[in-house]
Amino acid sequence: DDDDDNDDDDDDDGEVSEWNLRKCSASGLDILAGTFREAILPTLLPLLQERLASPEWEVRESGILALGAIAEGCMDAIAVYLPQLTPWLIQTLSDPKPLVRSITCWTLSRYAKWVVDQAEHERYLRPMMEELLKRVLDHSKKVQEAACSSFATLEEEAQLALAPYLEPILKSLLFAFSKYQAKNLLILYDAIGTLADAVGSQLARPELVGLLMPPLIARWESLRDDDKALFPLLECFTSIAQALGLAFQPYAAGVFERCLRLMKMALAADQQTQSSTTEEIDKEFVVCALDLISGMVEGMGSAIGGLISSSELPQLLLHCMRDPAADVRQSAFALVGDLAKACPGSLRPLLHEYLPVLTGQLDHEYLSVCNNASWAIGELTVQVGTEISPYVNDIMQRLIHILKKQSEGLSKSLLENTAITIGRLGMAVPHLTAPTLETYVQAWCISLCNIRDDVEKEHAFIGLCRMTKINPQAPFCCLMQFFDAIASWARPPDHLNEEFRLITHGYKSLMPPEQWGHFYASFPEYLSQRLTERYQL
Repeated sequence: DDDDDNDDDDDDDGEVSEWNLRKCSASGLDILAGTFREAILPTLLPLLQERLASPEWEVRESGILALGAIAEGCMDAIAVYLPQLTPWLIQTLSDPKPLVRSITCWTLSRYAKWVVDQAEHERYLRPMMEELLKRVLDHSKKVQEAACSSFATLEEEAQLALAPYLEPILKSLLFAFSKYQAKNLLILYDAIGTLADAVGSQLARPELVGLLMPPLIARWESLRDDDKALFPLLECFTSIAQALGLAFQPYAAGVFERCLRLMKMALAADQQTQSSTTEEIDKEFVVCALDLISGMVEGMGSAIGGLISSSELPQLLLHCMRDPAADVRQSAFALVGDLAKACPGSLRPLLHEYLPVLTGQLDHEYLSVCNNASWAIGELTVQVGTEISPYVNDIMQRLIHILKKQSEGLSKSLLENTAITIGRLGMAVPHLTAPTLETYVQAWCISLCNIRDDVEKEHAFIGLCRMTKINPQAPFCCLMQFFDAIASWARPPDHLNEEFRLITHGYKSLMPPEQWGHFYASFPEYLSQRLTERYQL
């Protein structure tokens, strides 16, 4: 008997860790399913049924792998069989063979969305969750790894549906701390962080915080500052800090001070050596520390202000904003935006240094850096108002240049972010942004006509209204797109809706009735219908 159940040292087993014929075949089946969809099922289903019923575990295992491989391509057609298959797969998580247990974890994760979408959570979701948690504590490292990854997928799909089960989930995941070694600890951190992202503030209940934080803090305190094992823990803490909010406060000072220490250590080491290996490690320390502070700021809001104002962070942040590594700058600009929202007072003394650096990074060649720099400028503008004036011309030149790249297939999110920042500048200092409105208003309207209603959109459209009052001729070059942007709101705030009414009727009054009638008749039906309902045009 080649029973491989006793395999605590099986991390490097080539059967599961290497790209082999078995995995190539599964990938090929995945592609076939994605291409031909349900057309493959008449041929495949009899083969699957035969293999899933086989008394030989290797044959059963291949059938379970195939079932997982076709999930994405054949979901609609296979769904009719899932009420029978899902309980069987959940039961198979207890198979004597580790390879069967591990592949079943993966296959179930491929059907996690279907499981979550079923109304009877007690029938599918809860049993799947409970059995996966048992496999998280399996004595096979392969199964631990597969179960943790599968559970993270289930967390992403289930979101708040997991809220009633948080206590048993945490007990299982945290008990795994005592079982897991280095490699699987990384996946465990990811599962805990994903849980925090999924359930958010539900995790902040005192009894849950009491379960969650002590073992994590013990692990945090046991690692040296130069230990690379800190990276995944820093990432895990980032999600936890965002989820816990003010409940993270008892741990905030210690975590914050260590983040600053890691940043100073890495920046100092970077100045002393040009070794590529050292530089790479150091920069990851900086990025993880910046992201964790961002998570704390986002979670705790203004309550973190005391820690920030009495620290070296604003000056350290300036160093990070000038770092040659793009990922460091990207995280630094994200933190600037978060700080601007939560405790802008901490940034005000260095505004004259921050804004030129942010402006210099408005370069669409570095997409994520540019996106975060633009967003940070917008958040600062909301807070400092007319204090932004000395920097507006340089900022607007760069933002307009980006917006004009719309026809070149530039990133949709960058164009939206750019337009929002222009709108926020228009809200603060419309007399400085309105004179050039004609050069960018069409691209601006197109960029923002499909974004969801939120406070950023509100700021942007307040800016548009203020600029239009100063330069009412500008939108004539694209009046239909201008009206389309106004009509893109699902539920505009009352004050903005009144502005829209005045502006739309203002443009109507500038045209002779016959000309307006022809113009209005050229609108798509959805647009004229919405404008007529809202503004009686």
